[in-house]
Order: sequence, then C-alpha cells, then structure tokens
Amino acid sequence: MSDRFRLTLAQLNPTVGDLAGNAAKARAAFEVARAAGADMLVLPEMFITGYQVQDLVLKPAFVADAMAHIVDLSRACADGPAIGIGGPLAEDGALYNAFYVLQGGEISAVVRKHELPNTQVFDELRHFDQGPISGPYSINGVRIGTPICEDAWHEDVAEALEESGAQILVVPNGSPYYRQKFERRLNAMVSRVIETGLPLVYLNMVGGQDDQVFDGGSFVLNPGGVLAMQMQIFDEDIEHVDFEQGPDGWHALRGVLKTFPDEWEQDYRVMVEALRDYLRKCGFKKVLLGLSGGVDSAIVATIAVDALGAENVRCVMMPSEYTSQTSLDDAVAVANALGCHLDTISIAAGRAAITETLAPVFAGLPPDLTEENIQSRLRGLLLMALSNKFGEMLLTTGNKSEVAVGYATIYGDMAGGYNPIKDLYKMRVFETCRWRNANHRDWMRGPKGVVIPPEVIEKPPTAELRDNQKDEDSLPPYEILDGILERLIDKDQSVAEVVAAGFDRATVKRVEHLIYISEYKRYQAAPGPRTSGKAFWLDRRYPIVNQWRDDD
Repeated sequence: MSDRFRLTLAQLNPTVGDLAGNAAKARAAFEVARAAGADMLVLPEMFITGYQVQDLVLKPAFVADAMAHIVDLSRACADGPAIGIGGPLAEDGALYNAFYVLQGGEISAVVRKHELPNTQVFDELRHFDQGPISGPYSINGVRIGTPICEDAWHEDVAEALEESGAQILVVPNGSPYYRQKFERRLNAMVSRVIETGLPLVYLNMVGGQDDQVFDGGSFVLNPGGVLAMQMQIFDEDIEHVDFEQGPDGWHALRGVLKTFPDEWEQDYRVMVEALRDYLRKCGFKKVLLGLSGGVDSAIVATIAVDALGAENVRCVMMPSEYTSQTSLDDAVAVANALGCHLDTISIAAGRAAITETLAPVFAGLPPDLTEENIQSRLRGLLLMALSNKFGEMLLTTGNKSEVAVGYATIYGDMAGGYNPIKDLYKMRVFETCRWRNANHRDWMRGPKGVVIPPEVIEKPPTAELRDNQKDEDSLPPYEILDGILERLIDKDQSVAEVVAAGFDRATVKRVEHLIYISEYKRYQAAPGPRTSGKAFWLDRRYPIVNQWRDDD
C-alpha cells in the first residue's frame, strides 16, 4: 500500500431528474480526476438524481433508470480512479439513499444511509428505508468510511467506522443553506474528527432546487479538528486533496483555504442563485415583475438583473388614480439604474370596466377592501397576460412579513412563478437594499453602485390602493411586526414569551391571529429561496383549518 492517497472532490450542481446530464457531469469530473492522478473521485449525495427528489424517488421506473445510469457510468469509467457517487438503491423490496463505489468497471461497494433526517425540509423517513451501519471499503489499499450526510451528525456511525478499521472518513452531502449553517456543519464535523481521531472530508453540492440552495463550502479536517482545505461557497469547484500516512495514521496536506463572505452577502447570493437555477432548470430565460416604486419590487428587480442580466428582465408599472407621482418617478429611477426595460400600463380602463360590471350586484354597498383588491387582481391579470404572451416567468414581490400576516392579495400581487424575497422579513429587505447599493461582486450581472435610490428605501411603505394609504394603517410598524414574527414563527415562542420580550400583548395576539388565518394563502403562494431555516413551505407546515390559539 502506498503512503500517499489523492482524492478529487467534485463540488457540482446536479439537476433533479436529469440523469443523463448529471452522469455527464460525473464523467467530466472523472476525466479531471484521472488527469490529476487521483485514486478516487467523490461526488455528492444522490448526485445521479439530483437532490431533493421528494416523491419522485418513489416511482420505481425512475429509480431503475437512475441505477442503470450508475451501472453505465461504472463501465464508461473503468480505466482510472475509483468513483464514489450518490444515488437511490432498490434492493429486496427496500429503497435506500445510497453511495456507490465504482472501480474497474464494476460497482465494488454500496453504502446505505443509516440516519434518515425527518426535520425541517427533509422527509427521508417517507422516502427511504434505514440502512445498516456499513463498514469501510478499500481504495488502493486505503480503508475509506462513508457516513452519508446525516450519518455524520451522529457519533455512533463514525465511531463504528473507526472501530471497523476506517482510516479516512469521506462524507457526501446534500446540505442546503440557511443562515449560519456552515458553522453548525463545521462544529459537528470537528466533533467527529476528535471522537474518532480520523481525518474527515466533507463534500457538499451546490445549486438551487425549488426553495433550497446547496451552498457548497466543502472542507477537509485533519485529526485534532485542524482545517486542511476549504473550498469555495456557492460555486461549482473541483479540487484535489493529498493524504500522507505517517506514524499516527493519515493526514491531509494543506490545500486551498477559501474565505466566506458575511451573512448579508450569503443571503443575497442565495436569492440570486436560487432564481438563476430555478429559471435555468425550468427552461425559462426571461422574467417580468410589477415595479411599483416601492422597496420590495425594487430589490426583486435588482436580484433578477443580477441573476439574468438587464436584457432579460421586464419591469411593468401599472398606475391607478391612487399612484403617486413619486412612485412613478421612483419606478423609472430603479429601471434606469438597473438598465432594464420598463412598460407602463394603466389599470384605469380595466378598473372602470370591472366596476361597471359589478355595479348591479354591489348596488347600495359602500366601497371597501373588495375594491382595493380588484386593483391588485387587475395587475395580476395583466402581468400574467404579458407572461403568457412573451414567455417570461412572472416574479412576485411579497416579503416574509406580508406573507406571514396575509397582507397580500391572492390572485393579485401573489400571482407568479417565483418569489426571490419570500423568506426576507421587511426590515431585512431594507438592509439588503442598502447592502446591494454598497457592494458589487463578479457573480452579479447588474451594474455597480447605487441601483435602488435611497428615497425608495426611506419612504413609508404603501400599497397605494386608496388615498393616503400606508402599511402602518393596517399593520404594526415593521420593526415591531418583524420582532413579533421572528419569535412566533422562527423561534416558535409562545405568546407569553413574546410578551415577556417587551411586546404589547394585544398586538402579539393580533399578529398571531393574522398568521393563522392567512395559512390558506401561503398554500397557494409561489415558491422562493430559503434563507432563515424556518421558511414557509417545507420548514413550517401548519393546517389551514386551525381553531387553536395560544391563550397564555
């Protein structure tokens, strides 16, 4: 056995269901690994299918097709390094999240995932059977232990591998982003290294899938928990890590050590990458959105331009008699700063026609929220017509504060295919605008400098559906509302705990009521990128019909 071992880590972006495309990515990475003289190429968890596959993996034909692609890959890559690749395994009436080891044209070993996560966005107990704790497999005389993703968060799996002779731990992952997730991953893996005394390789995938973004950031730890290599965050990357065997076992030689941006940049990058990948993987090239002159639509337009380029973003201003000249001017300023196309379509004629149509039925009734929502729904109708005509995906622009309390019109401003700011509370929207004005990165396709005029950020938020309307006419000030929402939703605190934090009980109860009665709207809302770890959809699943209230 040699005292040197080279591992190639392929931090790549698969597409769910694109078996041939994912296999092609694996083959391209194999050629890189072979040219570098690697002993083994490692690809992420469930790479051949993409991740997460959800109930698609319950379709036997899909699983059979995925397994056939792995067999084909093993035969096509017979001459060169071993390959480790994630994929489903149907075996003896069971279905496993598995990691295949390919050597010499054959599948030489299969590891079955033991710990199946069933929290937050994961439903693996629904989809997979629990595998046994597998022993290590041998690559050119080196014994490799592979805890698959969640397995590495449980000390018993890593310890069992160490006790059965593993010399290096290789952990393939499909681990999606939320704020401060990397620190949690690193701390957990350091614990495994300290407990086992073995070096550990943590390989994550990158790319967007529906509401989740896999952020990469793969790394290698030496015994003692010392960081030997740190790969780029968010970007596809292939790196080689060399291990040497000494008197105390194997250790990795120092490799690249990339640094990470702060959480504001990470969140913004997630929103850009999520939109970019969602469109690319769904087959769209262009988007449109309603640009109101407000802060929410301004940041969505900016994210879209940074993701796709200004030439692929259409903005539409749809004024009514309640639209201020300031809003008109601000919409023009944002579109000009970003360099994207702006259409202006008045809703006055359409509103008059609908008012006339409904007049016999509404006779004798005073105007109320109904008439306000007609305006929003007219805008949704017009935007969807443009989307159909030009083949551009419609983006929605509601922030998490509005989504949480139902301050949005279903079939109106909620209409659309994707919402880049769905998981950003309003106060974070303001700060994100300021961050983007002050920062520009190479991965942004939009212009440098101030792209959202300060007056757009500073003016009082308003839906402009009636004279002199302000959001605070209907809601608590956003700094108060967001503080309550973060506690009730993100932290699952009780009313008593929120009140103890200094908030007025009547206001807390009102917000709690709005959250619960708005559940039906969220079931029909567009998807959007998860940044908080408690996003609406898979992170938080509440019944629509719910009569319980916290009366503490």
